[in-house]
Amino acid sequence: MTAWQNLINQPGAIIADGAMGTMLQQAGLKAGELPTLWNVEHADRVRAVHGAYLAAGARILLTNTFSGNRFCLAKHGLAARVDELNIAGARILRAEIEAQKKQGEALVAGDIGPSGELLSPLGRLLFTEAVTGFAEQARALIEGGADIIWIETMADLEEVRAAVEGTRKASAAIPIIATLTFDTHGRTMMGVKPETAAAALNEWGVAALGGNCGNGPDEMLTVIEKMHNAVRDAILVAKSNAGAPELVNGATVYRAAPGTMAEAARQLRAAGARIIGGCCGTMPAHIAAMAKAVLS
Repeated sequence: MTAWQNLINQPGAIIADGAMGTMLQQAGLKAGELPTLWNVEHADRVRAVHGAYLAAGARILLTNTFSGNRFCLAKHGLAARVDELNIAGARILRAEIEAQKKQGEALVAGDIGPSGELLSPLGRLLFTEAVTGFAEQARALIEGGADIIWIETMADLEEVRAAVEGTRKASAAIPIIATLTFDTHGRTMMGVKPETAAAALNEWGVAALGGNCGNGPDEMLTVIEKMHNAVRDAILVAKSNAGAPELVNGATVYRAAPGTMAEAARQLRAAGARIIGGCCGTMPAHIAAMAKAVLS
């Protein structure tokens, strides 16, 4: 039995981690600086973030590789370092799981974010090129020790399909989680509805599916309800921001308190979400409160 099967076969909700970017900014990440590069330049700080989420109760944690595909890295002149940065990201998380003696209890989720490009015909990125790029990243994450691949913050279903196909090229067997961001009047920026996404992802055979990021837990609750109605048997994922983002003195602020996110976690679980965590603005205190809310 794989680590994923062992986890998912246990009853009850499963807690995922919170924001990586928010925590790295507190640790000194500057505006415009590439978080993925910290896997080699500040590995200790990245590992500390993972450690805090593990201690808070997270059992699925995402590697610090959201911008680790060749398309994002190329904008920083780092396309040749895909393998290095993704392998390092997975190994950092694996090392922290082992240090906290939670091997087998917590999973390394290899994080794959969007390419940052529009796929043809709307943009210049060909579907086959996207598949190749995502396969490259997935292969490196798996080499680094990822238990699962987590595709997140997507807006275009075709890009999700490219990421799924790319992951399958890297490994035919590794479980895939895929989440989209529904922050534009209940749809993604590309106009995808939650129920449409759920049906497509379910057909593509992902292990779990859902939403992440967005404008806060209220919006996520609607997403989960629609997905649950569309695909009753799917394992659903909810990873909302800690409230709607607000710009205060040039900085993005998320105002939802841990107690607010804890109540949201209860509501999301009741609506059908099985894997519950947080995205931007969600910190270890939020995750600990959410874990207590749905696990106690």
